[in-house]
Amino acid sequence: MQATDYELIIIGGGPAGLTAGLYAARARLKTILIEKGAVGGQVLVTDWVDNYPGFVDGITGFELIEKLDKHVERFGLERKIAEVSSMELDGPVKKIIFQDGSQLTTKTVILCTGARPNKLGVPGESEFGGKGVSYCATCDGPFYRNQEVVVNGGGNTAIQEALYLTKFCNKVTVIHRRAELRATKILQEKAFAEEKIEFILDAGVKEIKGDKSGVTGVVVSHNDGRESLVEVTGIFIFIGTQPNNESLPGSLTFDEAGFLITDAEMATNLKGVYGAGDIRSKNFRQIINAAGEGATAELSAEHYLGTLE
Repeated sequence: MQATDYELIIIGGGPAGLTAGLYAARARLKTILIEKGAVGGQVLVTDWVDNYPGFVDGITGFELIEKLDKHVERFGLERKIAEVSSMELDGPVKKIIFQDGSQLTTKTVILCTGARPNKLGVPGESEFGGKGVSYCATCDGPFYRNQEVVVNGGGNTAIQEALYLTKFCNKVTVIHRRAELRATKILQEKAFAEEKIEFILDAGVKEIKGDKSGVTGVVVSHNDGRESLVEVTGIFIFIGTQPNNESLPGSLTFDEAGFLITDAEMATNLKGVYGAGDIRSKNFRQIINAAGEGATAELSAEHYLGTLE
């Protein structure tokens, strides 16, 4: 087999990529992790993480990534800050091409490019990110115990998360821009039957209000021209998630939304190419399963490399 620069290249430095890098560095594989900016991904903008095992009192997203990064550093993982423009992954020798025209070759690749939530783009959304504005009820719902919140969206995810939030919140107001929800009928029936959930339909969020303590309310723009203020301490936004798949080749297999399809061992349809973390097609996107997938992907890559020897 043709010689390559590396045995393994990891694209993306979130929890999945860092965990894959940790396993690869400990296995003494010749590995490099490529990240276009600061490591951490979406976790860096997560104010508080209260459900990562082992941190009994919780930890900030920044501190968690800092600890993961130091753990990887301890084993000497090589890293490179660069933006990938394209990849050639079909053959036994994989090529990673960067925007400056340079390239690296490798025998295996783990794709951890992640995903990003769609934003409303309204005043206050960025300002109160992590301080009352959230894109994950599973992550942040327990922080709003006995409080009132808004859920923006009308699809399956929005309604599922609204139902989940009723475990903690006194009241959940669902705001949707259409006259009817888009969620499946069975979810709609559950939501309409839930006493803690109220609906504002034919309306959208115009602005998110707040102060030093965080979100205090949401300005609602109704389709009939009216405006109203809903006083809440949090807003959960579920208007879709976009995969960071721009640099991934079309020879890979994706689902309808553009997320990468892998098997249980994180293998894609291309030999020697694996996916882990939020770029994968799956139901749940959590820090803990991203880390687990990163470990699985590296072990799978390690096994594949063993078959080449």
